Amino acid sequence: MTPAVFFDRDGTLNEDVGYLDRLERLRIYPFATEALRVVSRAGYRIVVVTSQAGIAHGVIDEPTVDGIHAHMLARFADAGVHVDGVYYCPHHPDAKVERYRVTCDCAKPKPGLVLQAARDLDLDLARSFVVGDRWRDVLMGQGAGVRGVIVRTGYGGTEADVPPPGARAEAVVANAMEAASWIVRHAPLTPEAAAPGEGP
Repeated sequence: MTPAVFFDRDGTLNEDVGYLDRLERLRIYPFATEALRVVSRAGYRIVVVTSQAGIAHGVIDEPTVDGIHAHMLARFADAGVHVDGVYYCPHHPDAKVERYRVTCDCAKPKPGLVLQAARDLDLDLARSFVVGDRWRDVLMGQGAGVRGVIVRTGYGGTEADVPPPGARAEAVVANAMEAASWIVRHAPLTPEAAAPGEGP
């Protein structure tokens, strides 16, 4: 079993533009690739977890979401970064599209996406982290026994300093790159992964 870093998508790895319904609206943050590279080199696996209620509301369909994810993963792969999996929730209890109108266990802050990835990829959740711009990302991780780091990009600019009851982040940082650096510095998987003089 290996630990992973679960990255939220919109507002964490790419700009949150509302419903990302067209590939041309995708704007990956300039620091995102290096953030993934840092945790990968440190021995963490990389998983993207994202809520896509726009599917339930009929704003976007699953083939479009899958195409956007394929493009993102290809961009990261071209830069030498492998993403182990992408998991998304297409459901909403008030969905316009009937087949997605369910109360599921994969809509954030429920932990279903993390738990499914752990089963599929044989992940060590106790040593894993989730990085996101919303407290629901952190709560998703907490529900699966995963520590959370919240970033100030996306919704984090307004949410980061106002945690809901029961939510606790290990750190609040500027962006995904700083989150990756914090994780590697404070939870190195090997002694050489920590900077000199730094550790848990």
